[in-house]
Amino acid sequence: MTWPSRARADARADAQTDEEESYRVLRSRIDLSRLPKHSRDVTERVIYATADFDYATDLVCDEEGLAAAVAALAAGAPVVVDDVTVAAGISGSPVFCKVGEPLARRLARTAGIPVAAAAVRLAFGEAGPGGVWVVGCAPAALAEILSRGVESAFVIGMPVGFVGAAEVKDALRASPIRSVSNVSEKGGAAAAVAAFDALLRPAVAVSGSRAGWGRGAAAAAPPPGNVSAR
Repeated sequence: MTWPSRARADARADAQTDEEESYRVLRSRIDLSRLPKHSRDVTERVIYATADFDYATDLVCDEEGLAAAVAALAAGAPVVVDDVTVAAGISGSPVFCKVGEPLARRLARTAGIPVAAAAVRLAFGEAGPGGVWVVGCAPAALAEILSRGVESAFVIGMPVGFVGAAEVKDALRASPIRSVSNVSEKGGAAAAVAAFDALLRPAVAVSGSRAGWGRGAAAAAPPPGNVSAR
């Protein structure tokens, strides 16, 4: 008989072994050692998550901005995501995600805007300025972040799609907002979460605890390992 705790430990060990082997294969096929630390971490993590080596040239990383994102997460900046698929991929940090709430749909109908844009308005109302925003699905969410001037600490802007995705990412890079994005229409939840994970890991190492709690959130912290979609 295998006890559940032993099975979980074995699964974690297997996952770690698979990740190490994946990184070995990745680094045997592409050398990113020329990149500064955070840019390399983000690029490798996105390639690891997507098995897409095109991200080596598609991603637009700014080392100073990435370092600022790590510092913001280490200091407890709230984390806001555009979609439940992005929220589901994030562990180790609570997140604000409003897109699935009835109020977001009502606001969208009333204001005549996409639900993703309405969710940004609601999330900003709770999270406030200084957050780290992770957009992996909806170009409309990224457009709303830009148009409303949410005073973010950092934006991971990697929405996917043939309609508006590349254009809104161009607009993000043209703005003064510190960010990481990619040039093409590709992107998606897996890529955006991978970029976030590459920044969260050093933030947790610096802070000695989980990042992303935001204002007053520590008092209502969920159990370790949970993702809180508020």
